[in-house]
Order: sequence, then C-alpha cells, then structure tokens
Amino acid sequence: MPTWILVVVGAAFLAWTNGANDVFKGVATLYGCGTASYRAALTWATITTAAGSLCAALVSNGLVRAFSAKGLVPDEVAAAPSFSSSVALGAATTVWLATRFGLPISTTHAIVGALVGAGWICAAGAVDFSRLGSQFLIPLAASPLVALALGALVYAAARSFRARFGIREDSCACVELPNHAVVSAGLPLPVSVTTCAADDASTAVRRGARFGIRADSALDLLHFLSSGATSFARGLNDAPKIAGLLVLVSAATVSSGWLLVGIALVMSIGGWVGARRVAQTVSLEITELNAGQGLAANLSTAVLVLTASRFGVPVSTTHTSCGAIIGVGVVTRRANTAVVGKIVLAWLFTLPIAALLAGFLAWIFGEAARA
Repeated sequence: MPTWILVVVGAAFLAWTNGANDVFKGVATLYGCGTASYRAALTWATITTAAGSLCAALVSNGLVRAFSAKGLVPDEVAAAPSFSSSVALGAATTVWLATRFGLPISTTHAIVGALVGAGWICAAGAVDFSRLGSQFLIPLAASPLVALALGALVYAAARSFRARFGIREDSCACVELPNHAVVSAGLPLPVSVTTCAADDASTAVRRGARFGIRADSALDLLHFLSSGATSFARGLNDAPKIAGLLVLVSAATVSSGWLLVGIALVMSIGGWVGARRVAQTVSLEITELNAGQGLAANLSTAVLVLTASRFGVPVSTTHTSCGAIIGVGVVTRRANTAVVGKIVLAWLFTLPIAALLAGFLAWIFGEAARA
C-alpha cells in the first residue's frame, strides 16, 4: 500500500474521531439545560460546525501552516508520508479511546503530542522544542484557565444585571406601536418600550396595539445563536489542524480548500454517529445548567475560539468550552469535582499517550521501509 494512502486514512480517521468527541461540545449547554433535545442540538451543531470548517479556507491558513509541522521538524521529515500518517493515526487513536470512555479531550493536544512523538523518532535531536513551547504549549495551557475565568466573569455579570433590573423568565418587554392615523400623517413614530407581566403581554398582542417579547423566549433564541457561534468557531479552529497533516503530501494536486471540504464532511458524520457518550459527560455531568448559564458559557467560548482562529493561535476548543462550563459551575457552586477531576486527568494524559502511539507507529513504518 502506498504510504500516502495511510496519510489519507489517518486524516479521515482523525476527522471522524474529532467529530465524535468534539462536535457536540458547542451545543452541550442546549441539551444540558433542556432547551433542546439531543437530536435537535446535534443537528444544529452539525450544521454550524460544517459551516465553520468550510469558512476555515478563508481565514485559517495560519493554523494549516502551523499543523503541517514545518519549522517543528526538518522540512524533508514533515513532507514524508510516513511522518504525517504516524501523526494522524496516533492522534486519532488517542481521541478514539477517549471517546469510547466518554471523556472530552483535546484533538489539538493529541495532534501536538503525536507531532512530538513522531518527530522524535523520524528526526531524533532535530525537533525544535523552543517553537513547540511558544507556538503550541503555551496557548494550549492558557486557554482552559482563560475560559474558566471568562465564563465565571460573564455569568456573574449577567446574574448581577438580571438581579439589578428584576428580570425574570416571565418578564416581558412590550413595544408601543404608533396608531394608523400617525403613520398616515407621516409623523415621527412614537415608539416606547415598557415592561409588564407575561399575561399582560399576551393581552397586548391580541389587541394588536403593541407586541411583547418574553425574557425566556429571547434567552432561548440567544442561547441557540451562541451555541451556533461556538460550534462555528470550533469548526473554524479544528478543521485546519487536520488539513495541516495532509497539505504537504497533497499540495501538488489538491488545494487546502478541497481538503477542508472533505474534512468537514467526515467530521460531521463522526459527530452524528458517535457523539452520544461525550455529550452525556459534557452536558449533564460537569454541572447543572440553566439557559442563562449556558448562554454565558457559550459566549465566552465563542469569543475565545474565534479570536484564536483569526490570529492562527492553536487553542483547544475542548478546553475552552469545558473550561467555561466549569467556570459557571464554580460561581454557582454546583461543579461536580469528581467529573472535573477525571476530565483534567484525561487532559494531562492526552499529549504523552498520543506521543507514544505516534512514535511507535513511526518506528513501525521506518522498520517496514528498511525491510
């Protein structure tokens, strides 16, 4: 079998496992607080993640270059199909194992670990560890802490705002509309906004004199939009990392744009088929959530990941989304410390396990080439 076929198989396996482990994280709060069913949330996640993956061709070339390993190992090693296939298969196997146990881990961490392991075997002594630290490890280590702090801050601020203005789920903003005579005369529209109880708003709508927007309906809409933004950001940030493993061995015949289309498709299939176990952990076991808390976590995640994608910074969408949810749980004092501890332990082991698997595969492929 030609070695480049192993690269394609490895990248496809990685895209599939990434979808199974990561696709649902953007909509975990929708399912966790009961705003949407599992299938409805998964459908929304699949659509928005695929959209982000396709848009990555326009804005995420920095991540494609970063994960092609150029500069981390010598160019001739980075361009070797045996190296790329070892990285892809090592990272994919690591993510697959975590998914089987329902553990949300970082595909980014798995790829970085696999790059180090395969690089150590294929280019002993030539791995640029200084670049590894500045370009990969520092952003990856900082992202969960920043997400935790931002998630806690956004939720605390939103809770304070709600208490300050006495907003409840059944609160309603009612907008006074001008009567027909005012409109016909071409006079300025006297629009005013008042608050009322939900039953008054319903009466007003039936009269046709004004319309009302319930707080809980507006919150659900914002929650859906923020989940879509989070999933979009995840696709925007993750798809280029997988494409980076393919771009060097396929650049002569396939553009990175078409690679991202294929990755988006396989990632979507993986999420649709295999997301259930990780969804259970992230949505229901880290902490109890309501719609407002989920909105705060999603906004924090989307802002961080979209910013990182824009500047080519390889943050982990897993770490940011889970970190933001944990941050909300810290504020509400409902975080499940046993589950959080298990997740953090899985994060710590992701990089070394991926490094060992990729290094072992690189050794096997090297021995096979010499035989």
